[in-house]
Amino acid sequence: MRLLRSFLLVLTLAVLSLPLTGQVWAEDAAVAAVNYEDWERTAARAEDELETKDPSDERLDELRGQLADWRGALSTAQTANAARIATVKEQIAALGPAPAEGETEAEELSARRKELADRLVVLQAPGIAAEEAYQRADGLIREIDRVMRERQADALLRLWPSPVNPANWPEAAVGFSDTLMRLWYETTEAWADPHARDRLVDNLPLIVLLLGVWAGLAIYARRWIDVYAERLQLRGGALRRRILAVVASLGLVVVPVLGVVALTSALRATGLLGEVGTRLNDALPVLGFVISFAAWLGLRAFPRQQEAGAMLPLPPERRAEGRFWSVVMGLTVAAEILRSRAMDPQEYSEATTAVMSLPILIVGGIALWRMGQVLRQARDGTAQPNYVLTLLSLIAQAIGVIGVGGPILAAIGYVAAANAIIFPAIISLALITVIFILQRLIADFWAMALIRRGSSEAEASTDGLVPVLAGFALTLLSLPVFALVWGARYSDLTELWTRFREGFQMGETRISPTDFLVFVLIFLAGYAVTRLIQGALRTTILPKTSMDRGGQTALVAGVGYVGIFLAALVAIRATGIDLSGLAIVAGALSVGIGFGLQNIVQNFVSGIILLVERPVSEGDWVEVGGVQGIVKSISVRSTKVQTFDRTMVIVPNADFVSQQVKNWTRFSLAGRLVVPVNVAYGTDTRLVEKILGEIAEAQPLAILNPPPAVAFTGFGPDALTFEIRVILRDVNFGSQVRTEINHQIIERFAVAGIEIPAAQSDVTLRNVDEIVRALSLVGGARPLAEMGGQADAAPAAAAVIREKDESG
Repeated sequence: MRLLRSFLLVLTLAVLSLPLTGQVWAEDAAVAAVNYEDWERTAARAEDELETKDPSDERLDELRGQLADWRGALSTAQTANAARIATVKEQIAALGPAPAEGETEAEELSARRKELADRLVVLQAPGIAAEEAYQRADGLIREIDRVMRERQADALLRLWPSPVNPANWPEAAVGFSDTLMRLWYETTEAWADPHARDRLVDNLPLIVLLLGVWAGLAIYARRWIDVYAERLQLRGGALRRRILAVVASLGLVVVPVLGVVALTSALRATGLLGEVGTRLNDALPVLGFVISFAAWLGLRAFPRQQEAGAMLPLPPERRAEGRFWSVVMGLTVAAEILRSRAMDPQEYSEATTAVMSLPILIVGGIALWRMGQVLRQARDGTAQPNYVLTLLSLIAQAIGVIGVGGPILAAIGYVAAANAIIFPAIISLALITVIFILQRLIADFWAMALIRRGSSEAEASTDGLVPVLAGFALTLLSLPVFALVWGARYSDLTELWTRFREGFQMGETRISPTDFLVFVLIFLAGYAVTRLIQGALRTTILPKTSMDRGGQTALVAGVGYVGIFLAALVAIRATGIDLSGLAIVAGALSVGIGFGLQNIVQNFVSGIILLVERPVSEGDWVEVGGVQGIVKSISVRSTKVQTFDRTMVIVPNADFVSQQVKNWTRFSLAGRLVVPVNVAYGTDTRLVEKILGEIAEAQPLAILNPPPAVAFTGFGPDALTFEIRVILRDVNFGSQVRTEINHQIIERFAVAGIEIPAAQSDVTLRNVDEIVRALSLVGGARPLAEMGGQADAAPAAAAVIREKDESG
């Protein structure tokens, strides 16, 4: 196989060295950007080590890095001569299809086709060679990743000597005492050296000063910062208090770490530290940071003074417990760092490491389990838990399981597996807390910015869109960190990013994130240009023309649709996306989409018809489907109509095309107004007609040609009916004109003594005797003669009924 690859490589180089016929291409001299001889040696060495040797993890990482560099160079080399290849292919296509078997073509065309085909082969040779080498490098990288993953899995599942077995305790005690004795012997040997004692005496003032700085920063400064941060929470507005409190509380991390650095410098200045002492001394700043940072996270997550709307609604005793277990987690991580720095370089046995790690793992498991209990109470104590509390409840359950299962695994002997779940769980919990703190800080800054711009505190909510998007972005950015915490290698992340950049295949085109970015940028640029053109047409150009408002709206909307379509087309063309492969799928889905979206398509087509034919325009007074109002806007799917009671109705465009539409103002603002009038019987009808005619002609908006008319329409049950029929120049003022006409009718009829009758009803009782007889059966009814006869029977009967009701 290796001989075959070498033969292909030599053949490719030979093809590259052939002179081109015709025009000399300048790019051919720069084709060999990759030194294939060096690549062959690197690939052969990697294959040899993977096949015949058992390289260490460090060596595998080194080989993988070299292969990854080569793969990147080969990936770039695959696109060599891409522009020239595309040009030659277009030239070959311009010559037309090749003749079928048994057919011939002109000699000039045949020679030109052969020349272009030879040129295409030469141009494609570097890309083919680079692709073959790329596949080889990619395969070697995959093999190395597989070997390293298998080693990692074997290490996690390896069964160590059980730390709970008393037989392993003496060996662990020997290892622990050996470490202490090493530290003691190093110190005593340094003290026995006169030169070391002289340096100690010389550096004694500096040592005392550094120790004083450490004591001051560790004891007093921390207390002052704590008190100052609590005071800030009582001043100013809520947003300002929270921001200042977070910034000030960072001193609880920085100041103790500076104090530990001073302590480390003081111990180093003594000159009494040996190998083990130096390792432990160098670890002190890390230990100080871990403990201080854990305490700070606990203080931010479980504050002493909790404000309204806190993320974790907990009682004071639970918050105090949360702060305590946060510090315990920090101490657990610090203890593991201290153990590994002191004992791992000595290469003690697995039994010693297991026994020494078990107490640390037990404390870490208890801290995780108790912290899970505290977080679950935050959700259980809320009547309506939100999404964040639900998510924290799931996290609490997970760390509770880890807190119980981790020490059990370590006690059985799976110490590496216990380490791989307990400490990542602690670090992940800290990282989640950091994300919540940063998201809340960004939300507070955003709310303050809105307040400075003039928004009220109620409008400047910290739960707006921007803070939510910021939290989402922080979560995405933290995913690689979570992966590293839980055992992923850096090379795994780089490999994932490489695969992501390579994209995916769509038809004959490979789509990469870069292509998506180019598509978005070009489309947004085209969209922005379209909006600028629409704005210029709407505000500058079209108002100076004689086109009506409806036509202007239709033209602006049409420009928008055409511009968006062209922007998408140009963006697809620029990214080189080949959509021909989706033609079959699109054809298969078109029927289903047609049935599912037929209403939307119908409304879309109707919207285009409305914008082109313009039977309805913005500002028209229309009536369609029982809805009457003013057209406010016309889009491709629906039309917004504002009714006269100031409500906005969304009417599908299909209703304007398929139903009967009454447009009061589209072609003319003139319209007829009809006002009915009733007068009492016996009124002089000629006088009424004259008065009504004068009132109609006196209206300023009335058109006098044709003149207003008064019609005597008939005889009603209670009155004589008339109608004033007048055509107004602007029907939009119909209600105002109707009101004025009614006012003048009242005034003129009062002067002329004309009565406007009110509706009345007469009730006649025909069976009065039967009613009285029925009342007498009840008892106490007086004779009909006493009631005053039939005329007064009804009132008398009513009186009798009232008497019976009052007597019970």
